[in-house]
Amino acid sequence: MKNLISMRDVSKKDILELIDLARDIETGKVKPDLSGKLGALLFFEPSTRTHFSFDTAIKKLGGKSFSMSGTSSTSVKKGETLSDTLMTISQYADFIVMRHKIEGAARFATETVDIPVMNAGDGTNQHPTQALLDLYSIQKTQGTLKNLTIAMIGDLRLGRTVHSLAQALSDFNPKFYFASPRHLQMPQYIKDELTQKSVWFKEVEDINEIIPELDIMYVTRIQKERFAVLEDYEKVKDAYIIDKNILTNVKNNFKLLHPLPRVNEITTDVDDTPYAYYFQQAKNGVFMRQAIITKLLNLI
Repeated sequence: MKNLISMRDVSKKDILELIDLARDIETGKVKPDLSGKLGALLFFEPSTRTHFSFDTAIKKLGGKSFSMSGTSSTSVKKGETLSDTLMTISQYADFIVMRHKIEGAARFATETVDIPVMNAGDGTNQHPTQALLDLYSIQKTQGTLKNLTIAMIGDLRLGRTVHSLAQALSDFNPKFYFASPRHLQMPQYIKDELTQKSVWFKEVEDINEIIPELDIMYVTRIQKERFAVLEDYEKVKDAYIIDKNILTNVKNNFKLLHPLPRVNEITTDVDDTPYAYYFQQAKNGVFMRQAIITKLLNLI
């Protein structure tokens, strides 16, 4: 692995190696040294967790970083092309972490520069580092990635995190339930890929019927910024709301994950239950992103 752009490029072996490496970093068994390395964090779209967790991951390994948040103070506002921006940045940095609103922008970056590129989200397409930290979180809470029953709930059409996660889990014999407003269903190409791999999935509307079966419930917000018409967002924003009352008949190992940020799709009364794992999930992002950086830069 030189770059991390899509979960399609990551093998089952890569996934398991990265999970083992993240665990070894978290426990202190492995201590990669990133001193003398400089990472460029190029965020053309807003980010909190991904941006800060990459920054934290780099600095806790002894490296340094510089950041771009938006384009208002850059030469992009003057008309500079993405290619020229990337080529210039590659003269300074040892690797690039990039989020961009255009699908395929991260892959384009790998064709432009000769330093490692990590996709921190490209439009509604992929978010592979999130998928890998989600897998690490699932492994930590379930003790395995195999044969799990997982529900993905919310905006499945525009939510890049669920696209990457569904692809990543497809090699571990999952059972999927997909719950979303009708016009925000999982894209057909994802469903076709699952069918080709003989992965069982079912699209449902009533989540109450499936909750007792679940090992993992993965909730995503309805993304207001992805809607061209505000009225369309208003119609579906409260389609699924997870509160404490609907979690009364769950399995002992059940965990509730969310890539964050949340709006109102998980109520705060869930936070104090033993099922809420989304803040620990965010913390796991530091260890997994340290593992990704370590692997791509061949630090060990």
